[in-house]
Amino acid sequence: MKELVVVGSGPAALTAALYAAREGVGVTVYEKESLGGLAGTIDVIENYPGTGNVTGAELVGKMREQAESFGAEFDYGEVNKLEDRGDVKVLTVDGMEVEARSVLIATGCARRKLGVPGEAEFDGRGVHYCAICDGAFYKDKKVIVIGGANSAIQEALFLAKFASEVEIVALFDIMASGVLRGRLEEAVKSGKVKVNTYADTVEVVSKDGKVVGVRVKEESGERVVEGDGVFVFIGLVSTTEFLEGSGVELSERGFVVTDESYETGMKGVFAAGDVREGATRQIVCAAGEGAAAALVIGEYLGE
Repeated sequence: MKELVVVGSGPAALTAALYAAREGVGVTVYEKESLGGLAGTIDVIENYPGTGNVTGAELVGKMREQAESFGAEFDYGEVNKLEDRGDVKVLTVDGMEVEARSVLIATGCARRKLGVPGEAEFDGRGVHYCAICDGAFYKDKKVIVIGGANSAIQEALFLAKFASEVEIVALFDIMASGVLRGRLEEAVKSGKVKVNTYADTVEVVSKDGKVVGVRVKEESGERVVEGDGVFVFIGLVSTTEFLEGSGVELSERGFVVTDESYETGMKGVFAAGDVREGATRQIVCAAGEGAAAALVIGEYLGE
């Protein structure tokens, strides 16, 4: 039986694994996709203390190395179910049962999708949700970025390194930080980026099996914004489907409800980072929550 199973591998999960392993707790981290979650896909992180400018992949890679140096184990597998059997928690991982004395849910968030015609059909072949993953495919081509908050502007600026032109389509006004607003203004002046606000994307438009743009609805009517690829950054959704029916309380938005010690209503099951209701959704805060949760879990296991 495992002492602690961590579900997810973002900053909260990796920091928790480091802290717990360093205290001698046997830790296994399960990740169903790529290391680091959304944090691992960020082009430049410039506000994580002590790192200067670092890519998301570099930051989470160092976090994993530190955790492994103290004995944390990592494995790929999708957790499909969590069951409470008193002092033992049973997780179903790729169809296999794994027993643990304690569990930390740190699955983070996923990118919200538009839910419009054409989006699902061209997912991964014209419609994308990660600029650092797929931006290079659009070298010297025009791309469209959907969204107007920090992540959308940051990704648009990254895409401008490859694309001939980036056109931003935002449902409301631009709601990015002052630093990103300044950089966006410079990019607009250079002619590399265009901005359309108060434009509602209602369809991904295709021709001959290829994406050719998006249809937007504006006050003046509908029109097509042309582009070779579409990158969607319109917010985040919870990744807690595997907890449905488990007894772990979820908020109306689907995030995990915890007390001030990061414990859920299920004894021995904790949550930290972006998946937790009330989280600030900043990398440094997620790491802090992971550390705090690990300390509480250590006390729980010592009881």
